[in-house]
Amino acid sequence: MKTLTITDAKKNLGRWLAAAARGEDIGIIAGADVIALRKVQVESTDYAQREYDAAPAQVSALDRATEARHRNLSRAGKLVTVTAAELRKLLA
Repeated sequence: MKTLTITDAKKNLGRWLAAAARGEDIGIIAGADVIALRKVQVESTDYAQREYDAAPAQVSALDRATEARHRNLSRAGKLVTVTAAELRKLLA
Protein backbone atom coordinates (compact mmCIF):
# COMPACT_ATOMS: atom_id res chain seq x y z
CA MET A 1 0.00 0.00 0.00
CA LYS A 2 1.22 3.46 -0.88
CA THR A 3 0.73 5.68 2.17
CA LEU A 4 0.62 9.46 2.02
CA THR A 5 0.40 12.32 4.42
CA ILE A 6 -2.65 14.54 4.07
CA THR A 7 -0.44 17.28 2.61
CA ASP A 8 1.07 14.95 0.00
CA ALA A 9 -2.37 13.60 -0.89
CA LYS A 10 -3.78 17.11 -1.37
CA LYS A 11 -0.90 18.11 -3.67
CA ASN A 12 -1.76 15.42 -6.24
CA LEU A 13 -5.25 14.32 -5.26
CA GLY A 14 -6.32 13.63 -8.85
CA ARG A 15 -3.34 11.34 -9.36
CA TRP A 16 -4.07 9.35 -6.19
CA LEU A 17 -7.78 9.07 -6.95
CA ALA A 18 -6.98 7.80 -10.44
CA ALA A 19 -4.57 5.25 -8.95
CA ALA A 20 -7.22 4.07 -6.48
CA ALA A 21 -9.75 3.82 -9.34
CA ARG A 22 -7.30 1.52 -11.17
CA GLY A 23 -7.26 -0.73 -8.09
CA GLU A 24 -4.01 0.41 -6.49
CA ASP A 25 -3.90 0.43 -2.69
CA ILE A 26 -3.63 4.05 -1.55
CA GLY A 27 -3.83 5.12 2.08
CA ILE A 28 -3.79 8.55 3.69
CA ILE A 29 -2.35 8.87 7.17
CA ALA A 30 -4.73 10.75 9.47
CA GLY A 31 -3.37 10.85 12.99
CA ALA A 32 -2.88 7.24 14.11
CA ASP A 33 -5.15 5.90 11.37
CA VAL A 34 -4.61 5.05 7.72
CA ILE A 35 -7.68 5.82 5.61
CA ALA A 36 -7.90 3.78 2.41
CA LEU A 37 -9.00 5.23 -0.91
CA ARG A 38 -10.98 2.81 -2.99
CA LYS A 39 -13.44 2.84 -5.84
CA VAL A 40 -17.00 1.92 -4.94
CA GLN A 41 -20.06 1.18 -7.01
CA VAL A 42 -22.99 3.47 -6.33
CA GLU A 43 -26.50 2.32 -7.15
CA SER A 44 -29.37 4.74 -7.40
CA THR A 45 -31.53 2.57 -5.15
CA ASP A 46 -28.92 2.67 -2.41
CA TYR A 47 -28.59 6.44 -2.85
CA ALA A 48 -32.33 7.03 -2.66
CA GLN A 49 -32.62 4.89 0.44
CA ARG A 50 -29.71 6.54 2.25
CA GLU A 51 -30.20 10.15 1.20
CA TYR A 52 -34.00 10.37 1.10
CA ASP A 53 -34.96 7.56 3.48
CA ALA A 54 -36.99 6.00 0.67
CA ALA A 55 -38.47 2.62 1.38
CA PRO A 56 -37.50 -0.20 -0.99
CA ALA A 57 -41.09 -0.35 -2.25
CA GLN A 58 -40.95 3.36 -3.12
CA VAL A 59 -37.70 2.92 -5.02
CA SER A 60 -39.14 -0.07 -6.87
CA ALA A 61 -42.26 1.91 -7.83
CA LEU A 62 -40.13 4.80 -9.10
CA ASP A 63 -38.01 2.38 -11.13
CA ARG A 64 -41.10 0.86 -12.76
CA ALA A 65 -42.56 4.30 -13.52
CA THR A 66 -39.27 5.48 -15.02
CA GLU A 67 -38.99 2.38 -17.21
CA ALA A 68 -42.57 2.85 -18.41
CA ARG A 69 -41.96 6.52 -19.22
CA HIS A 70 -38.78 5.65 -21.13
CA ARG A 71 -40.63 2.96 -23.08
CA ASN A 72 -43.44 5.38 -23.99
CA LEU A 73 -41.05 8.16 -25.05
CA SER A 74 -39.02 5.70 -27.09
CA ARG A 75 -42.09 4.38 -28.90
CA ALA A 76 -43.20 7.96 -29.63
CA GLY A 77 -39.81 8.75 -31.17
CA LYS A 78 -39.16 11.52 -28.65
CA LEU A 79 -35.75 10.26 -27.51
CA VAL A 80 -32.58 11.20 -29.32
CA THR A 81 -29.01 10.02 -29.05
CA VAL A 82 -26.29 12.66 -28.81
CA THR A 83 -22.54 12.44 -28.54
CA ALA A 84 -20.64 14.02 -25.67
CA ALA A 85 -19.48 16.82 -27.99
CA GLU A 86 -23.06 17.50 -29.13
CA LEU A 87 -24.22 17.58 -25.52
CA ARG A 88 -21.51 20.09 -24.60
CA LYS A 89 -22.68 22.33 -27.45
CA LEU A 90 -26.29 22.05 -26.28
CA LEU A 91 -25.29 23.00 -22.74
CA ALA A 92 -23.02 25.89 -23.74
